[in-house]
Amino acid sequence: MPIKIRKVTKNMATFGSILLWVVYPYLMLGSFFIGTIWRMRRSGTVTAKSSEFLEKKRLIWGSILFHVGLLGVFGGHFIGIFIPESWTSALGISEHFYHVYMAMAMGGVFGAMFVVGALVLVYRRFTTPKVFVTSSLSDTVVIVALTITIILGMLSSFVSGPMHPDFNYRESISVWARGLFILQPKWQLMAGVPLMYKIHIICGFAMFGFFPYTRLVHALYVPIQYLGRRYVVYRRYKKEGE
Repeated sequence: MPIKIRKVTKNMATFGSILLWVVYPYLMLGSFFIGTIWRMRRSGTVTAKSSEFLEKKRLIWGSILFHVGLLGVFGGHFIGIFIPESWTSALGISEHFYHVYMAMAMGGVFGAMFVVGALVLVYRRFTTPKVFVTSSLSDTVVIVALTITIILGMLSSFVSGPMHPDFNYRESISVWARGLFILQPKWQLMAGVPLMYKIHIICGFAMFGFFPYTRLVHALYVPIQYLGRRYVVYRRYKKEGE
């Protein structure tokens, strides 16, 4: 009986791992690509509505930190996942140098920029009445969810990583992630990944899945038509007597 119970438990654990590290990522990636195509065909063009005229000072600093930080974080994830460790080693970049100076130092700087920028934008959204009234629930949920995802990533690198000094995500998470794109997901590699990393990955794929249905989709549009359009002139409305 105990042997059967262990076997059933093992089978359930295997099934759960396949659902979490094979089925779920493909569902979210499918939602990303199909949803993006649907959104583009349906909308034709997508813009992120501006609230600059409602409040400008906090928006400038928050938006710059948010977008620069996000680009840096995304670039760091791209390098860490899609550039194999053997490639960086061939370029003379040791794993220690990559981990300390590229992943942790640069990743920490960009991550901090993003979090600070996001917090400024969230604070602005909730404390500026005009901005709050014109904000949709989707706008608020997206920025909060992104912030949580990035914070989880930083906790993975600066808290969970040192707690598991023998863990190397480039030999497990990166190999698994690359396998998804060549239709050979090695889900077994995720078994030894620390919990914080797993939660970060789950949240990250959720962001990909919901990406096309939020204002984030504007990041995929290059407004080429702006180069040839006429300037839009705004004039302040003058009240009587001014």
